[in-house]
Amino acid sequence: MTYADFFYEIKNRFMGTDVSDIQEHFAFQFSIEDEEAGGIFYVEVKDGQLFVEPYEYYDRDAIFTCNPDTLMKIADGKMDPVWAFTTQKLKVEGDIGKALKLKEIIELKQKQLKNKKKR
Repeated sequence: MTYADFFYEIKNRFMGTDVSDIQEHFAFQFSIEDEEAGGIFYVEVKDGQLFVEPYEYYDRDAIFTCNPDTLMKIADGKMDPVWAFTTQKLKVEGDIGKALKLKEIIELKQKQLKNKKKR
């Protein structure tokens, strides 16, 4: 899988998540370590909207570093980001308090998927 393939796969997993209840601004940079799918992108919540873009974010709150498999599992709700951090599958630099917002976004997405399936 190339970086472009991986990025669009992750973007599709995050996009559509309703973050309108989150009024706080935060931005995370993801550094993916892999020979083929490695690269950098960011996730930002701003004005109740979620953005995922394939660029470096210089004014970020936190940097997450991991391999593609770990991030896919986190994005799918199959791996808890706090557990991934404590087992060193996910490295975090920066504001840990804001970094925990990643878990909130994942939980929102999972809740929205469950509600969608119930309909």
